[in-house]
Amino acid sequence: MTRKSTDDVAWLSSVPFFEGFSNDDLHRVVDLSQQMEATAGTVLVDQGDPGTQCYVIVEGQASVYVRGEHVASSGPGSMVGEMALIDHRPRTATVVADTPMKLLRFGTREFRTLLDEMPKASERVMTVLRERLERSEATS
Repeated sequence: MTRKSTDDVAWLSSVPFFEGFSNDDLHRVVDLSQQMEATAGTVLVDQGDPGTQCYVIVEGQASVYVRGEHVASSGPGSMVGEMALIDHRPRTATVVADTPMKLLRFGTREFRTLLDEMPKASERVMTVLRERLERSEATS
């Protein structure tokens, strides 16, 4: 999937992660990301691997596993794989597509640019991280 047009901005505006972003911000997101599709069973993130990209789920569902144990499900609007880009450590979980998926992929440099240029994106990522931390503390 390689659409880079005004249609992309409309498409992204319906994704919960990008809710409230300006049209200029959405155009910048399109410029910084690659749109991709994944079939059910595709491993998006593999625990222990170095992190060089992260994803925002646009359509579809994925499961998150830690040491083979299912710990969460992720759907549209979720970001996965960002922790390794933030802390420069190996992946802490495996993420597998449960259904066919449409995703936005950000490389390390593009992810950093996204956070540096868009306070709203940075705020969303920090919210995701805080929620995960609270969930992990609640289950330990």
